Amino acid sequence: MGSGSPLQRTPCTSPRCQSTDDENRPRFLALLATLCLSSRPAWAEKKYDPGASDTEIKIGQTLPYSGPISSYATIARTHLAYFEMINAEGGINGRKIRLLSLDDGFQPPKTVEQTRKLVEGDQVLFLFQSLGTPTVTAIQKYVNARKVPTLFIALGASRWGDYKGSPWTMGWIPTYHAEMGIFANYIMRNLPNAKVGVLFLNNDAGKDFLEGVQLGFGNLYKKFVVSEIAVEVTDPSIDSQIIAMKSSGADVVIDTLPPKAAAQTIRKVFDMGWRPTHFLSFISSSVATVLQPAGLDKSIGILSSGFQKDPSDPRWKDDPAVLEYLRFMKKHYPEADPSDGLNVDGYLTAQTMVQVLKQCGDDLTRENVMRQAANIKNLQLPMLLPGIKLNTSPTDYLPIEQMQMMRFDGAKWVFFGEVIGHE
Repeated sequence: MGSGSPLQRTPCTSPRCQSTDDENRPRFLALLATLCLSSRPAWAEKKYDPGASDTEIKIGQTLPYSGPISSYATIARTHLAYFEMINAEGGINGRKIRLLSLDDGFQPPKTVEQTRKLVEGDQVLFLFQSLGTPTVTAIQKYVNARKVPTLFIALGASRWGDYKGSPWTMGWIPTYHAEMGIFANYIMRNLPNAKVGVLFLNNDAGKDFLEGVQLGFGNLYKKFVVSEIAVEVTDPSIDSQIIAMKSSGADVVIDTLPPKAAAQTIRKVFDMGWRPTHFLSFISSSVATVLQPAGLDKSIGILSSGFQKDPSDPRWKDDPAVLEYLRFMKKHYPEADPSDGLNVDGYLTAQTMVQVLKQCGDDLTRENVMRQAANIKNLQLPMLLPGIKLNTSPTDYLPIEQMQMMRFDGAKWVFFGEVIGHE
């Protein structure tokens, strides 16, 4: 080192040295493999929260299988049938979907009880398509406090798009505000001298509809609306409310009532000999559960709005998506009426849920489920009307914001005009 030259190692060329290197090489390669495996990227790891495993994804919901709006339960039965089909095809990323669907009778205390059972007892990963504004509202704070995703709620109240106040709950259908805005705009353009009566349930959902009408007419609300008439969900008959609305001088009815009450309204209006222009919310536009019980002849001319294909409409008779839906119903839910729009709704929401679970991959944590639900990009489900797409983001919890006006011709809904709204 005294010469200042760098220290050099004389290579070992003896057979003994070479033999030692050869012996150590397998150990080195094994160590290298271990290091590579231990440093796998985080995205490659399986992550599970309660309700998820290598073989199963357990989810829950509450719906009114009994009570005054039990007709909606067919949505859940469609979910069960669809997930059964998916499971028979191998599941999602190799995991079977297990849906625990419980009856709450449209009673908020029962909804709270059943939801606690699902979350704390059954330990579901998340909740899916629970239904009923007063019932789901009763669990809203609970699921958000526990950070349990409550996805694609079968309600159109504006509160289900509140990504700041309720970041763990998300709607699916267009909002009641959006639909009422479409009706109000139609009336102002086409019926400038209309006298409007609004029928609504005396609960949070009904009041959300009413607020949508108020927002739709804006400063012209008092010019157009001559009566606001509330209906209790427990009312056995609404004849007195219909008579009062006619007496108010209304010649246009905006009917936002659920299926049973909507059917009663249609029948009573017709039987009275009253012929107002009748707008019916999409929540009660089912031919099978509303218009047929009311009387198809009594429903002619009713206006509504929609966002999904009607399997009974001849214009879709050769449509591949409708044919596939009809095959599914015949095989997996044969006792149901495939023309019932509620079953189409169940089919579409189940498909949306499958898409989110596919996006989750092997990260089946509640946080990632919510993240993926808020990351749907231009999803075109075949049973939606052409041009309607699902989009969400961390600041947009309203997957569907487009609709189209339609009129009942005595046998089917006939769409007219353009798709309204934005993607």
